[in-house]
Amino acid sequence: MRGYGRAAAALTLAFAVTACGPGPGPARSPAAAPDAGSAEVRFYVDPDGAAAREVRRLEAEGRTGEAALIRRIADRPNAIWIGDPDPRPRVAGIVEGARRAGRVPVLVAYHIPDRDCGRFSAGGAAGPEEYRAWIGRFAEGIGDRPAWVVVEPDALAHILDDCTRGGGAAERLGLLRGAVERLKRQPGARVYLDAGNAGWIGDPDDWIEPMRRAGVTLADGFAFNVSNFFTVEESVAVARRLSDGLGGAPYVVDTSRNGNGPPRGARGDDAWCNPAGRALGVAPTTRTGHERVDAFLWVKRPGESDGECHRGEPRPGEWFPSYALELARNAR
Repeated sequence: MRGYGRAAAALTLAFAVTACGPGPGPARSPAAAPDAGSAEVRFYVDPDGAAAREVRRLEAEGRTGEAALIRRIADRPNAIWIGDPDPRPRVAGIVEGARRAGRVPVLVAYHIPDRDCGRFSAGGAAGPEEYRAWIGRFAEGIGDRPAWVVVEPDALAHILDDCTRGGGAAERLGLLRGAVERLKRQPGARVYLDAGNAGWIGDPDDWIEPMRRAGVTLADGFAFNVSNFFTVEESVAVARRLSDGLGGAPYVVDTSRNGNGPPRGARGDDAWCNPAGRALGVAPTTRTGHERVDAFLWVKRPGESDGECHRGEPRPGEWFPSYALELARNAR
């Protein structure tokens, strides 16, 4: 997934063909909502994620020091990314396991057509109808159980790129809005539309109308800094302006790898694709200390590769042992 895009002002042209109105302010799911003074939401820890499997492997080999470092990842709630051709069985298994554990899973819907504009994380549904059916199956898997869902990282921001200009932009907006609407029919689902990161957004004001047309006002808010490295302070400074333009919309911030901030001065893929010197950030929590920030989440699963980056790293989403250890060692 890319971390930087083109000038955000180009969005104005892309959305001239859409017809959806701005709608009311963001909806708020009653289930597992982080209200002031309420108990902290206990997020689900995946017992069989790549980090957990790595801990078991390292311990079996007697490498206890490295295992202890990777536990800094494995023992924290990480989002679970869903791109399966039929998502219902996997989603249902995750949310039911979380329910039995008395916790709330964080899921990422990641199957938009022409995903990642054919780059490192290429894939997704073959077309609009397939995607609508897919998101319906995703929602069915949730049922009436609690779950937080981040909708399609990068999909809105990639409207700036050639693959989703013009009619493609209008189609994608409709799919995003439809995904939010469908997921919000599940009584326990909290839904956050992805809205890029502080490096991708030039003028936040240019993003307000596109976000509305993509359904953010029907969601519980938006997600920010997914799979990127900007600090909490940098992210909040930009996200607050988006929130202001949306009537005070809440948002969540991905803090999985932002402990040292982004690599300063890096360009192109080097700025976002497995950059060296990064660190784990603030652990997932709904006690953020920031107005409108519903939670700090580990949406990107630390230790899993962003892509090959032309340097021989693992494929996107595959476990990257040396990078995981670096993130954990650098954590404060």
